[in-house]
Parts: sequence; structure tokens; C-alpha cells
Amino acid sequence: MRFSISQISPQAWKNGGGSTRELARADASNGSEGQMIWRTSLAQIDQDGAFSAFPGLARIHCIISGAGLQLTNAEIQLTAYPLKPLYFDGGLDLTAQLQDSPCEAFNLIYDPNHVRAEMQICEAGTHRLVDGAHLVFALTGKLRLDLPEGEICLGQGEGWHGDTSGLVEIAQGSRAVLVGLELI
Repeated sequence: MRFSISQISPQAWKNGGGSTRELARADASNGSEGQMIWRTSLAQIDQDGAFSAFPGLARIHCIISGAGLQLTNAEIQLTAYPLKPLYFDGGLDLTAQLQDSPCEAFNLIYDPNHVRAEMQICEAGTHRLVDGAHLVFALTGKLRLDLPEGEICLGQGEGWHGDTSGLVEIAQGSRAVLVGLELI
């Protein structure tokens, strides 16, 4: 399934510190209405403040623009660096402090009892999608997906998710997020 941030309205946070665009989501199909299995989003973080906790879920957080941020509590200090996926327990009660200025982050929140997940930031070249669920998002430039069902071209701010194998051809000077999701 294809998506574009140009068609997804940002939702302001209750604390006024930023906004989120939910890009894609999968819910349990076993009758557990509304039980999220995984969700990807783009977050615009405009100011320091409380960081949303998701008890029982895991999180991968990656700064895609801006200098990054510190996520802390009394026992933990995590640093989210640009273009370096940060894996952590989504249930942690954390406070975010911007490193320098507002930033934007690509987030994957998932249920570790149902999914194994990985996130990579990839540059130009050919990248293989092995059998399974995937999400691809063009951060800059453009890319082409070569899938069994056909070719899909994506530009900056566009993405795709599905359950298949194939190739991702990222154009010179372009960058993308590749997410692998293995149901367990």
C-alpha cells in the first residue's frame, strides 16, 4: 500500500510540543479490536517536554532532520542522533530535550510479542527486501521498488508497505528508511 505525507494531516500533541503524522499501521486480526501490532509515524518535535510512553510496546526512533535529542529519566539517558535508529522500551517514562533546535523523527512502535522489527537508513544503491512485511519511506530524492506485482516509484515524502520480497533501487543522492517486520 502506497502513502504520502502530502495526504496525511499532522495531529498536534496534547502538550503542544509538536505533532505526528501516522504513516501506516497494522492491528491484530484475531478479534482484539484496536490492538496495535505496529505503527510508523513522522514526529515534528518543536520543544522540550514529556515523551509519550507506550507501555508493553517497543520503539525505534530515528532523527531524520535536526541535531537530535536527549531522552532521560532518573536512571536512563539515551541520545537520539541524526540518521541512527535508536531502539528502546516504548513504555519508559522519558523527557525529551532538544540538542539545538526542533527536529523531525521517524518512529516505529511495535508489539514485541507479535513482531520482530529492524530499521535501516539507506543511501543510494540496491537493497534487497527478503520475504516478509516491509515499509519503505523516501526521505530525500527518489527510489524505485521492483516487486513481483510490478514497479513502484516513490519521491521524497512518499512510502509503501506490504508483505513481499523485491528490490529497492535508491537513486544517487537519495536516502530512505527501510523497515523489516517479522511476525512471530
